[in-house]
Amino acid sequence: MNSLLSFLFLSLCSSALSTPYNAIFNFGDSLSDTGNFLRSGALSFPVIGKLPYGETFFRHATGRCSDGRLVIDFIAEAFGLPHLPPYLGLKQGQNFSRGVNFAVAGATALDADFFYKRKSGIILWTNHSLTVQLGWFRNLKSSLCTSTQECDKYMKNSLFMVGEIGGNDYNDAYFVGESISEVQSFVPLVVEAITAATAALIEEGAVELVVPGNLPIGCSAVYLTLFQSPNRADYDENGCLKAFNDFAKYHNNYLKRSLHALRTKYPFAKIMYADYYGATIPLLHAPKHHGFYEGTLKACCGGGGPYNFNKSAKCGDVGSKACENPGSYVSWDGLHLTEAAYSFIAKAFLQSLPSLVA
Repeated sequence: MNSLLSFLFLSLCSSALSTPYNAIFNFGDSLSDTGNFLRSGALSFPVIGKLPYGETFFRHATGRCSDGRLVIDFIAEAFGLPHLPPYLGLKQGQNFSRGVNFAVAGATALDADFFYKRKSGIILWTNHSLTVQLGWFRNLKSSLCTSTQECDKYMKNSLFMVGEIGGNDYNDAYFVGESISEVQSFVPLVVEAITAATAALIEEGAVELVVPGNLPIGCSAVYLTLFQSPNRADYDENGCLKAFNDFAKYHNNYLKRSLHALRTKYPFAKIMYADYYGATIPLLHAPKHHGFYEGTLKACCGGGGPYNFNKSAKCGDVGSKACENPGSYVSWDGLHLTEAAYSFIAKAFLQSLPSLVA
């Protein structure tokens, strides 16, 4: 399957994609972290630092919250670029001119103080928010180019991925008991933080930027387990929690409106919205048609339960077990997706890229 995926993305790169990039810079959370959290010392022995994480492609744990590659890995491959090195893993003298990954698992769009004031900061994985990641990029920029002319050219030929991020802002609130209406009240603040970071990158010289939306969280094993309902009307035809998916769509629509305003302010920049939610919908409607024979809701790796998610035995913990064929599952550990699912989302985005750029 890995060779087939590589062929598909090389084909996309050579034919469908019209804009080559010399470098990619990525900001976000666990959906695109390639090792920063593991190197941050946030936890002594994070489960993502050991097998079965990484088992499918890398054959060892890399700090990615999946069995293999992420969307950002497939995007880099499509443009013939190396997998992005994590910022916190850069070594003296290392060549990082082809791009760097600043994403950190658990990162939020809003700064940590916001959550501590709401009493939900106790479950934060990290305080390396989007603001912190933007600061890392600014620190690194002087090593990427020197003169104004050189920087302008370099930045113009680079792709900036701003997210996905914002999911943890909501997860942290939901997981400590806040209601949907309470969490929905600070969606404007989360979106403002994302658009502010996007604008800041444009001010730094970025010209082509991608801002992904959130996934359908009502279909994740974590939400289905923690917020299960005896009322069948709370679930859609795919078995997902309607209220939480409606919330994800609310965030995405708010984000799209804000990006539209940003395009008006910066008409010379190409600000692309990546519809991760929409890309996932075919997997929900017809998983077996796309090769996901174990469906979309049950996690490959977990400690039991109707959705194979158990807070007492999460993936990587004692008492958990990984499935034999992750490629037939959409969900990896209940919150993150499998390499196969990420490849499907990446392909959908890459195929839409020419029209978005135009």
